[in-house]
Amino acid sequence: MSPKEYQTYAKGKEPPRSVFGNCVKAFLVGGFICVVGQVIMELFMHLMDMSPEQAGNPTVAVLILISVILTSLGVYDKLAQFAGAGSAVPVTGFANSMCSAALEHRSEGLVLGVGGNMFKLAGAVIVYGTVAAFFVGIAHLILGTGGQ
Repeated sequence: MSPKEYQTYAKGKEPPRSVFGNCVKAFLVGGFICVVGQVIMELFMHLMDMSPEQAGNPTVAVLILISVILTSLGVYDKLAQFAGAGSAVPVTGFANSMCSAALEHRSEGLVLGVGGNMFKLAGAVIVYGTVAAFFVGIAHLILGTGGQ
């Protein structure tokens, strides 16, 4: 069987995907994660008398902690299988991918295993973010907005 014939055969055996259903699941799960983040932020603002600007950083830290704990327990991966893109809400999805890589490669040692493999994904994200910020800065310079 040629590779092209195999792809055609495999595609025929693949269960149909509901694009609308996947979008709804992604929206609901992603929205739920954002609501949890908003609730955490409101708790910081009311219980610890913080301003919205002050409550932002600890809220992100708590969301990362929750994501790492759920990943370590194997719950976040099941959620990601159900929700698809909805679980890739930037902070929690990124924390999940970093924690998954760390757990997967921990037997190879801390430096070469965890550190070397965990930051493969992070490096790409950091480089992309830095390059994007550079071009946005250039656009602001050319347009004369000065980042305002």
